[in-house]
Amino acid sequence: MGPLQFRQQVRSVSSIVIATRESRLALWQAEHVKALLGSRGHDVSLLGMTTRGDQILDRSLSKVGGKGLFVKELEVALEEGRADLAVHSLKDVPMDLPQGFALACVMPREDPRDALVSPRYDSLDALPQGAVVGTSSLRRVVLLRALRPDLRIEPLRGNLDTRLRKLDEGQYDAIVLAAAGLKRLGLADRIRRVFEPSQMLPAAGQGALGIEIRTDRADLAQALAPLADHATWLAVSAERAVSRALGGSCSMPLAAYATLQGEELRLDGAWGDPDGATALVRAQARGRVTTLNDAAALGTEVAERLRAGGAH
Repeated sequence: MGPLQFRQQVRSVSSIVIATRESRLALWQAEHVKALLGSRGHDVSLLGMTTRGDQILDRSLSKVGGKGLFVKELEVALEEGRADLAVHSLKDVPMDLPQGFALACVMPREDPRDALVSPRYDSLDALPQGAVVGTSSLRRVVLLRALRPDLRIEPLRGNLDTRLRKLDEGQYDAIVLAAAGLKRLGLADRIRRVFEPSQMLPAAGQGALGIEIRTDRADLAQALAPLADHATWLAVSAERAVSRALGGSCSMPLAAYATLQGEELRLDGAWGDPDGATALVRAQARGRVTTLNDAAALGTEVAERLRAGGAH
């Protein structure tokens, strides 16, 4: 978790190809980075790709390999030189990247919270007994059960537009989505209620964008440096360290959310049993954090407290 190490001399870079998934949200994210780099004099183009995570829609991610399925094809494009960088929703990025790859930049965070979307009900409390709520996130499943054990929680796959269409067709009474994606696509008016972190703790990295490159591209690391947000990078590094210490899976029923005030980072974590056999486990830690190593250490401390409470 220390400073990135790159294996070649820095050289200027002018032409950059961004590998991206072809969902509307992924394209917005790639276009956002393209515009920022373009404003700094770089010639940027996009390479649209379909990943296995986009193709497998009949099973939950936890059963088919986790959210890393959204990343692998993009990494192959980087490895083969067809693209220079990939823009990811950071909550989709595995906790440990393959050898030869690194997160070169974490950008300023959008709203990290979860949002309730429903055509009829304006809050979780307003949902009737046994209402059908859609999500395929194990984290959201365990947190929703803790809030409303009576709800019928059903799988919900597909890109953001597909999920909203399924809701509008009446397959669900409500669905839970990341507020960041809705806001980035101009769909904030679909949000009926935003969950505060005290109600529903966000996923590690939720709302943040990460840019992945090969570790031998020091030129790109230099070009991307002005886009990074240090406070966000510290916060998400602590969050991701919780998950890494507990096994590293994006599909774990685990939440982690950090907030930075000055140099003090507060980190909250929660873990739930997807089978409902044990109660929700929560843990918190605070500490002075100025480096990625500090952030990682705080994340490890919260993971140890969760494990002591029964998380596994």
